[in-house]
Amino acid sequence: MKTKKLFLFFLAISFAFAGLCQEKLGEGPFGQLIIRGVTLINGNGAPPRGPVDIVVENNKIVSVQVVGYPGVEIDDAKRPQLKEGGKELDCTGMYLLPGFVDMHGHIGGVAQGADYDYVFKLWMGHGITTVREPSGRGIDWTLDLKRKSEKNEIIAPRIFAYTGFGQKTKDFNPLNDAPISTPEQARRWVRANAERGADGIKFFGAPPEIMAAALDENKKLGLRSACHHAQLDVARWNVLHSARAGLTSMEHWYGLPEALFEDRTVQDYPLDYNYQNEQHRFEEAGKLWKQAAKPFSEHWNQVMDELISLDFTLDPTFNIYEASRDLHRARRAEWHEDYTLPSLWEFYQPSKISHGSYWHDWGTEQEVAWRENYKLWMTFVNEYKNRGGRVTAGSDSGFIFQLYGFAYVRELELLREAGFHPLEVIRAATLNGAEALGIDDKIGTVAVGKLADFVIVEENPLKNLKVLYGTGAIKLTEDNKVVRVGGVKYTIKDGIIYDAKRLLQDVKKVVAKQKQTTGYKILQPGIKN
Repeated sequence: MKTKKLFLFFLAISFAFAGLCQEKLGEGPFGQLIIRGVTLINGNGAPPRGPVDIVVENNKIVSVQVVGYPGVEIDDAKRPQLKEGGKELDCTGMYLLPGFVDMHGHIGGVAQGADYDYVFKLWMGHGITTVREPSGRGIDWTLDLKRKSEKNEIIAPRIFAYTGFGQKTKDFNPLNDAPISTPEQARRWVRANAERGADGIKFFGAPPEIMAAALDENKKLGLRSACHHAQLDVARWNVLHSARAGLTSMEHWYGLPEALFEDRTVQDYPLDYNYQNEQHRFEEAGKLWKQAAKPFSEHWNQVMDELISLDFTLDPTFNIYEASRDLHRARRAEWHEDYTLPSLWEFYQPSKISHGSYWHDWGTEQEVAWRENYKLWMTFVNEYKNRGGRVTAGSDSGFIFQLYGFAYVRELELLREAGFHPLEVIRAATLNGAEALGIDDKIGTVAVGKLADFVIVEENPLKNLKVLYGTGAIKLTEDNKVVRVGGVKYTIKDGIIYDAKRLLQDVKKVVAKQKQTTGYKILQPGIKN
């Protein structure tokens, strides 16, 4: 009871502070904006190029002009000219990338006590200008935030709303409380979801006839889809079934090893396994890839090639499971003290009822199994990319010690660990996400005619992705001083310039205020004051 009261108190504080710093922190949009002197790292795999001046007019890129050579003084007479009333942003020596796309971004959560303003500022402070929410608090709640973001009434990324399959709310209840139990009910729900204005559907699995009907109807309506193939239905319907039926992307990796099974049809569950026991669920999941076909075997190749032929997207979300292979690292991430809400920290702690808090008895054996799991998983994802398959970047933050914004940068690092060249990492984070959402004509690369969504950073992220973290990267100077470098300098969305570090400073103030008000101190599990 004491824990519940504490949580409710934190939740009330969280909502009280939502919008606390919602004053206009952005500058613009402008009739004309010229960004001067950057090195461009585009999302199309091209090598860096600069110095470049980028001209934006009314939120559209109208010119990307190389204005000189590295180390050579620029002839100002040959640069694009600023019009009266225009804005000039001097970014000489900095690096500019397309705005990042987070393909798996939950907009906070009631259980976590994280409201949208907190989440959005963490995302925007890390250069994330577009987010796909794969199921959240309800379609109307998300669509309301989407409209506000489109009008730039709030500080927020561009939002794509994917409703959880079968989800209902007080205002959206197309089946009048009936569960989806027939193909026709599935089709009715899908049509109602589209009419409501959703961009797509997030599935967790269902009986084959239900999944087939829902995906077929969704495809007819031209909407996109994602799926976390939960263990409860995956034995009869895995990733291959979904992709053949019209699913456009998969989340995490559930359902993929099952499609790769050669000598079994179900996961090798211990006979005392209980799905509701999350230590069972996640511990056994860490042994799943070893049960699949070996890398580059005939069946492994056949599954990969078929998924690629179906233009299927993998959104691996490597970061969200990283505590499974190194719990200490995830728990002790340096940003928790300053940026993690007390209510969110409480949610992360070992628990039998909080999703993802499966640290009932987690140790060396579980972590070793998960490290092997990652090697096999990453091998598939990297080869999928090598053969022309689309891989995107998604974070799934708000669970398992992964914090909004910071976890997205960690996802980029893990794509690099999987074997992606840094330029391929940036492509996964930008152009690939735009393609998966069907908006690569608007965002994803820096090109004439596209929207003004940019990330600007003072350090070269290709040399060290850590410079994208809000806490920056550690560097030793020539005179033996330790300094912090990096952090996103500016996030530009819809032509509006945001001071990324100020956004993160606002979050830091809110967290500090909550701690001061409640006397809360972040402690590691099992440690008392």
